[in-house]
Amino acid sequence: MTTPVIHLSGILFAFLLLTIPVYIMYKTRLPMIRETVWSFLRMSVQLALAGVFLTVLFEYNDPLLNVLWLCVMITVAAYESVRKQELNIKKLYLPTFAAFVIAVTLSLIYFETLILQDGGISEARFLIPIAGMLLGNSLGGTIIAVSLFYNDLRRNENRYISALSFGAQRTEALLPHFRTALKSALKPSLGNVAVMGIVFLPGMMTGQLLAGLSPMTAISYQIVLMVTIYSTTTVCVTLAIILTSFISFDGYGMLKKEIFLKK
Repeated sequence: MTTPVIHLSGILFAFLLLTIPVYIMYKTRLPMIRETVWSFLRMSVQLALAGVFLTVLFEYNDPLLNVLWLCVMITVAAYESVRKQELNIKKLYLPTFAAFVIAVTLSLIYFETLILQDGGISEARFLIPIAGMLLGNSLGGTIIAVSLFYNDLRRNENRYISALSFGAQRTEALLPHFRTALKSALKPSLGNVAVMGIVFLPGMMTGQLLAGLSPMTAISYQIVLMVTIYSTTTVCVTLAIILTSFISFDGYGMLKKEIFLKK
């Protein structure tokens, strides 16, 4: 069974659907029309460029080229993560970048050696899509968790200082804020996992089914990927909070104000 090709006219008809949310925003005076249009135009350009790059990567399938592309993906993911947290990029970029590198690299090695078991992860057709899914989910989780961790800490600084004054170690005083941040980051993923297969089919599985792969093969890939994605997100979020905390507190354990952007 061959997969039908979506022609340019089909893409234009897909974009025509956007007139519905834009019309609703216009009638309700919701100021999101410009952001919506710009986001989808930006997505289309990015995906078109990605299509060109991926065609080259898949054609050459050079391990060094694949790893270089992976480095670019991690660099952009770490930058976007800190930027959207509205925290000081100069202060927090490097520890966040390190968290992404460690979490994604270890997960890819584990996936290749113990799950895929055929040494094919260095191939572009495996490395780029799988790394992309790990990075995308880790990015979302890190944005939520790190931003919530520091803002929650700033809002409840008196409680944190009280815990320190009563003899708690810094890690003990930070633990309630860490729990709140990690829980908020992981809840959306758990919500999706709980209804997956009943309420909706995930994007990768849908793509494999459309490409003609057997349902059982698509399901087995989806199961191992969801577990890997969830574990990677947890590790990345935890590392991001731990590594950024090394430079976010002074010698007395007080939160540095310069990690927040001035408004």
